[in-house]
Amino acid sequence: MRQSRKPGPSKPPKAQRNAGSPRKEPRPDKQTERPKASVAMVYDRPLTERRGEKPAERVPLILETGGPGAFQLIDSGNAQKLEQYGPYRIVRPEAQALWQPALPEHIWQNVDAIFTGDTDEDGMGRWRFPKGALGETWPMQLLGVDFHGRFTSFRHVGVFPEQLAHWSWMQETVRAANRPLKVLNLFGYTGVASLAAAAAGAQVTHVDASKKAIGWGRENQALARMDDAPIRWICDDAMKFILREERRGNTYDIILTDPPKFGRGPSGEVWQLFDHLPLMLDICRELLSPNAEGLVLTAYSIRASFYSIHELMREIMRGSGGVVESGELIIRESGADGRTPGRALSTSLFSRWVPK
Repeated sequence: MRQSRKPGPSKPPKAQRNAGSPRKEPRPDKQTERPKASVAMVYDRPLTERRGEKPAERVPLILETGGPGAFQLIDSGNAQKLEQYGPYRIVRPEAQALWQPALPEHIWQNVDAIFTGDTDEDGMGRWRFPKGALGETWPMQLLGVDFHGRFTSFRHVGVFPEQLAHWSWMQETVRAANRPLKVLNLFGYTGVASLAAAAAGAQVTHVDASKKAIGWGRENQALARMDDAPIRWICDDAMKFILREERRGNTYDIILTDPPKFGRGPSGEVWQLFDHLPLMLDICRELLSPNAEGLVLTAYSIRASFYSIHELMREIMRGSGGVVESGELIIRESGADGRTPGRALSTSLFSRWVPK
């Protein structure tokens, strides 16, 4: 289940997802079959009292995705966006697109797929294919990694391209380290970030509570011809997993975490972003290796400024040195020719600690 996303202004929440799954179609509600797990019982660990100076800060930082490639945001407006994903041109709802489209209507009509139905991101809809029926998946490639795009009933397509800004940083960091880095990808969805990290030379642990998402990740691994890549695919509640890793004394050099606003784990564990985010980051701090290269948090569809998660990250990272840089991820329109920069579409908030 993918959580609703929003940087800055309010945006309708996206489909709920499991506590360990960043973006997936939701499963049937199991509350009538088993009781909710007690949050306190599942995540019973006090916050660490942090001392020392807060890290330096770099704000606001705007990380941009755009330009020629397998993905392009062609145009946006009237609460919709016109995108190119590999061979397909698609139209999806986009509440952040408050302006009028820049391109004429005939370009918007010449598309392969349009998401219709419930425009509330908590609701299901369907895809309409004006030029003829298409399969559920199609081949894509980003950052040199092959994977499947996918039409889902909650408007998502198997990848969130604004994250390319973080993934490019991660690949550059892994390649420049001159040592094998261990990467933990929490709420890992379909595994594109995990594959990008492994392609750069990292040892990856991918965690998601959805069996379906884990299956998609393994399919993408096979499509990318990376069957021998050092990736552990773990289907588990993200909080339970990191609590166990902390007890075991395991550490990671880079941690990516993209939690939902609300979700459930595979055993009914309840996740609430504002309730559990401080503890999640606190545990992640403990999982950073002595020579860690970064801790990245992305937050979608929350009623908060990026300064909220920025200050939380700085408090969690007290005494660690380094810099906390926070802001928004944006996607730049590329126009009908794919090469004409246009307006920036805001997609999410983020905060990232780096050692220097």
